Amino acid sequence: MLRSIYLRRFNGMMHLLCNEPRLVYGCGNMRFVLLSLLLSIITGCVAPAPQAVPLPPSVGASGSPQIINVSAYDPKERQRSGASYSEHDVSALRANGASALIARAGKGGNLDEKCAAFLAAADRAGLLPGVYYRVQRHVDAVKQADQFVNRVAALARSRAWNAPAILLCGDFDGDLSLSAILRFSDRVKQRTGVVPVAYLENSTALKLAMSGADAGTKARLREMPYWLALYAHDSGGGSIFPPPGVPRGLVGQYRVWSNWTMWQYGGVEWQGGRSRPKVYNHGRYRFPTYFGNLDRPVERSVFNGSHSGLFAFWQQHGLRLR
Repeated sequence: MLRSIYLRRFNGMMHLLCNEPRLVYGCGNMRFVLLSLLLSIITGCVAPAPQAVPLPPSVGASGSPQIINVSAYDPKERQRSGASYSEHDVSALRANGASALIARAGKGGNLDEKCAAFLAAADRAGLLPGVYYRVQRHVDAVKQADQFVNRVAALARSRAWNAPAILLCGDFDGDLSLSAILRFSDRVKQRTGVVPVAYLENSTALKLAMSGADAGTKARLREMPYWLALYAHDSGGGSIFPPPGVPRGLVGQYRVWSNWTMWQYGGVEWQGGRSRPKVYNHGRYRFPTYFGNLDRPVERSVFNGSHSGLFAFWQQHGLRLR
């Protein structure tokens, strides 16, 4: 009887929490915590703290958290009938299954003018918000990190957020030195307490530099979760490295990380006056050319874990908002 009463109370609490807009993020995590507390009350034991969600060995085209990344170039031009979106309304992204949106905050010393609007729209739609900064070699890495952090701090103060945190990411150009990458990351961590995510293109120069780095440098790089870019199984080959084929193959060519955390499987390039989608679709990884019923291409990624794992990851590598 006592157990039945507690279960009824627990279900009532979960109905309230999961339908409260400011608690819609991470409802799975909250359910786990409350269930643990309930079991502790019933059994008289203290439930163990929830553990980190392990990364699965593979990710398919559905079932894993989908992340849209945008910049001032978005939205791209309309190419077919279907749903649309803008920097002020991204509800169509949410409706098609996206869990998060990462907007470009700046690039090589210049700020992105659509970033704030995209993030506010994402927060209204229930998407986890994130930002990335494209680090380039012609501007000092620390100066770019300071511009990035200042922008994120201003964004954090700009509104009452529903989301718990803004994910921080560094998008490192393929011709950067390892010292520039580490100086950017160290500066962001120094000012925010957050280790940013490292986004790397399929770069021969960075593969050579990272694979040949000393153990100490690799350990410092490995503190940043790896966000890889691979749009086709046969891309990225050359005289030194063959095409990596699958995400694991690209991880192996860098010889730093044991696994990837996010994978940008869908990119967009400008070709012949048109935005051309480049989307991985081979072997066990089958992704459609367009995202759901959207009427235009988008750059998109997938998280290597569960939805509750994504929520925890966002808080670990993001600037807290509340």
